[in-house]
This record gives sequence, structure tokens and C-alpha cells, in this order.
Amino acid sequence: MQTSRIETPSPDGGTDDAEWDGTGPGRDLSPLVAGAATAVGTVGALLTLTGTDSPLRGPCTLFLLLAAPAAAIGSGLRGLEPFGRAIAALAGAVVLNMLVAQGMLAAHRWSVRGGAVAVMCLSLLVFLSVRAGRTVRSRNRPKSDNTD
Repeated sequence: MQTSRIETPSPDGGTDDAEWDGTGPGRDLSPLVAGAATAVGTVGALLTLTGTDSPLRGPCTLFLLLAAPAAAIGSGLRGLEPFGRAIAALAGAVVLNMLVAQGMLAAHRWSVRGGAVAVMCLSLLVFLSVRAGRTVRSRNRPKSDNTD
């Protein structure tokens, strides 16, 4: 037995295909999630750098220390599928955090503020190097002349 979908007319005369065309409430939440992640990371940076004694300081700082390098590394992994890209970016973020901690402990210069600043600076350098590499590759790409 085969079932068919019954389309109900909408008030404007068309059919109600909001679930099929990607429009409607809750369809594109990625900008909202990115904004919330940026806000939590910013709060984590402010709480860490100012030394404010707040119960949100630990979770927000941990989120910052994982999300900033993961976003920077993930921006360079465009060829991977989304799940593989997320796993590789999180693994790279953990490695970057461990290298910063190991380097600071070996130099006897460990501090929470210093570690957060070092991770943020290295994340920024990774992100800028990815962007610079894309700019160089796009300049070196041969331009096609379509004179039809």
C-alpha cells in the first residue's frame, strides 16, 4: 500500500511547503548559535582577564579555551564533512591547549590569565594564517576569460 502526502492550502492560495523549502521558524539556527557561542566566549574572556569571582568564570573560560582554537582550526578544514571537521577541530583545540600549558609550565610562567591570552593569540594567528593562505591561493588562481 502506498501513501501520499495531502497538501493543505495556505491562506495565500499556495500549498504549505515550509518544511520542504527550508523556510519557516527554526530552519536556520546557525547564526543564532554562532552569536550565542561568541557571547559565551566573550563573557569567558572578560571574566578571566578581569579576575572576577563568579560561578560562571570556570565554564565560560573552559568554553573559550575549547571554542576559540576549534573555530580557528575548523576554518581551515573546509574539505571535510561537518562531523569529521568538528572532531578534528576539537582534537586540535585540545592539543593546542596542552601545548600552551606544557610550554608555560616548562618555563615556570603558568597563570590562568597568561594561558587564556596565549590560547587566544595562537587561535588568532591560526585563523589569520588560514585567511592569508586563501587570499594567496585565490590570487594565484588562473582567471578564465569567458568572452561569449
